[in-house]
Amino acid sequence: MKKYRKVFFYNIGIFILACGCMLTIKSNFGAGPFDALLVGLYKTFGLTIGSWEIVLGLILVLLNALGSKSRPEYFALVTSLITGVCIDFWIFTAGVFIEPQSLAFQTICFFIGLVLMCLGVALNIQADFAPNPMDRSMIVLSKLINCSFSISRAILSSIFVIFAFIFNGPILIGTLIVAIFAGIIIKFFIQYVHKFDLKYFS
Repeated sequence: MKKYRKVFFYNIGIFILACGCMLTIKSNFGAGPFDALLVGLYKTFGLTIGSWEIVLGLILVLLNALGSKSRPEYFALVTSLITGVCIDFWIFTAGVFIEPQSLAFQTICFFIGLVLMCLGVALNIQADFAPNPMDRSMIVLSKLINCSFSISRAILSSIFVIFAFIFNGPILIGTLIVAIFAGIIIKFFIQYVHKFDLKYFS
C-alpha cells in the first residue's frame, strides 16, 4: 500500500483540484488568476480551457528552464496534461448542469470550488510526485530576484491577472479572494492530509 501512496495522492489531488477549478469558473463569481487567464484564452482563441492549461504548462516549463539555466523539466508537463484533461472532463460533464442564476448560488458554487481547489493542492503537495510548472515558476522567480515564495507567488498572480484582463478573462471579486485566501486554506488542509497519510499509508 505504501508504494501506491504517491500515485493515490497525486491523481486524487488533481481530480479534486480540477473539480474546484470548474466550480469557480462556472460560478461567474471570478476565477483564480491562472484559471481566469485560461478562460480568457479560451474565449479569445478557442480550443478548450483544459487545452490552454497544457499550453501554458509547456510555456512555463520552457521559461523555468530559461530562468534557472537548466534543461526543460518536461516531466512537469504530466501534471498540466492530467489537470487539463480533468478540467475539461468536469466542464463537459457536471459543468453543463451548473448555471448559477442567483448571487447566493454563485457564492456557494464559488466557495465550494475554492475549498476543493485548495484540498486538491494539499493532496498534490503530500504526493510530492511530478512537479507543478506553476509551483516551479514560483521557486525559480524567488531565486532570480532573491525574494520569498509569498512575494514571487504574488508577482506571478499579478502577471496572470494582467494577461487575463487583456484576454477578457473572468476577473471579479472571486479572483481577489483566491489570491488572498488560497494559501491560507491550503496550509490548513496540509496538516490534515499529512495526518491521513500517516494513519493509512505509513
